[in-house]
Amino acid sequence: MSFFIIRIQYLSYAIFIFLFTSCIKKEINTIKPSIIPVPVVQNIQDGVFELDNSITFNSEEVFKPAADFLKSYIENGSLIKLNTEASNTKSILFIVDESIENIEGYKLTVTSKKIIISAKNLKGAFWGVQTLRQLFPPCFENNSCGDFIVGIQAIKIEDEPKFKYRGMHLDVVRHMFSVNFIKKYIDMLSLLKMNTFHWHLTDDQGWRIEIKKYPKLGTHAAFRKETLVGHGSEKPFRYDGKPYGGIYTQNEIKDIVAYATSRGITVIPEIELPGHSQAAISAYPELGCTGQDVEVATRWGVFEDIYCTKEGTFKFIEDVLDEVIELFPSKYIHIGGDEAPKTRWKECAYCQSVIIKKGLHDEHELQNYFISRIEKYLNNKGRQIIGWDEILEGGIAPNATVMSWRGDKSTISAAKQKHDVIVTTREYNYFNRYQSKSKTEPLAIGGYLPLEMVYNINPIPKELNENEMKYVIGAQGNVWTEYIKTSEDVEYMVFPRAIALSEVLWSKDEQKSYSDFLSRLTSFKKRMDVIGVNYSKHIDRLDKSDFKK
Repeated sequence: MSFFIIRIQYLSYAIFIFLFTSCIKKEINTIKPSIIPVPVVQNIQDGVFELDNSITFNSEEVFKPAADFLKSYIENGSLIKLNTEASNTKSILFIVDESIENIEGYKLTVTSKKIIISAKNLKGAFWGVQTLRQLFPPCFENNSCGDFIVGIQAIKIEDEPKFKYRGMHLDVVRHMFSVNFIKKYIDMLSLLKMNTFHWHLTDDQGWRIEIKKYPKLGTHAAFRKETLVGHGSEKPFRYDGKPYGGIYTQNEIKDIVAYATSRGITVIPEIELPGHSQAAISAYPELGCTGQDVEVATRWGVFEDIYCTKEGTFKFIEDVLDEVIELFPSKYIHIGGDEAPKTRWKECAYCQSVIIKKGLHDEHELQNYFISRIEKYLNNKGRQIIGWDEILEGGIAPNATVMSWRGDKSTISAAKQKHDVIVTTREYNYFNRYQSKSKTEPLAIGGYLPLEMVYNINPIPKELNENEMKYVIGAQGNVWTEYIKTSEDVEYMVFPRAIALSEVLWSKDEQKSYSDFLSRLTSFKKRMDVIGVNYSKHIDRLDKSDFKK
């Protein structure tokens, strides 16, 4: 009997040890791949790559910025420290693959022993990193994973973008946002494989870039005495009586540009001309046609005071652009060109004399003369211009890129004239429109642009033939901030619509499915929750009657 009791006690002890060790065994945390934008080819494999301190980390020198980003992401998001010494265990490798045809294409291979990112150049390596990032649990975004083993699902991905220009815009004139927020915005664009940040820096309501040769742009043009309250369509106008403004210093701009570059993003500055220039004319009245004092605009809209065609004005603009070029290494400089009323030019003796002297037909051709002169100046500096589609009026040089905002007609016209076109139509690409029919939505400029409508846009008009289609190089989402006052408001208006746009611009049509996108978006929202993005939770279901295109 005593022997039996001892055996029972021993067996109970053994069972206890087994259960105890089973309970303390760390769980491997592996997430199901739900990548946005959806890759061209992805095949889930058997196995898991476990993240721990035994991993060797190596990269070819050309991919060092992308590799440094990934190394920092892993080490800042966990207690793991990656080794650079050779090891016979597990490894993360960056490899040049000249067989990849698309310059932004990449291959990602994950096995139980290796993670390999292959690309032709640095941009492709960045996008491979951002895809890999979405295979990590969201807790890596803020180092909140805790004490468990992280596993990366074995997978093979071959991927490349559909369009070469994939952008998001931000207006910092109507309302201004901190350097830290601009960096956060850039981080999100990079995660979505957007490659361009279009930074709208000057307009009637303020001037946001430090120009050392013209200090009054920072002390005067950067500030308006008050701001419109309520919607711009409401009369009489009401104002808050509070001065508003600010400027990004050149050091801050250099910091932001470097930060964007380290995340695969090109920053394109926009310096508006000849219209939307009332703030600059307020600081330097001689830039206008009347020479009279005007105030920095306090409400939204289009204003008659625009740059005059005098030589002094061109000297001012060229000086400004010289400093802009030093700050922004981008191939393109956006020069605006939109919504320039011709009232002042019609009444200006000097402008009328230019029309006669240059043999121009009217003020529209005078605008073409203005734009072409600035374009030639920038071309001589090794840069090219982007302008809103009004620059088509009167004819422009072949290497100018058109940003089409007024609809398919402008896109078709530009493509048929063999200009590269970036599509950003107000109906489908303006993220300052309402995204829900809910009465709780914050004040917006008007119009209705829900998530599904963004996801189903096609930037290429059906009227273009195969040869003309190649001139549509991509698209972007625009964020005009008349009614968007805070960074939280920006996030609310942009996300998840920018997420849908990223898939429109990256993924092939045959890979796209709105229902599948919504499923993957559910996972992506968990990542945004950890990052701290104030995204909109409205997802309206649409009838076909909601679509115009």
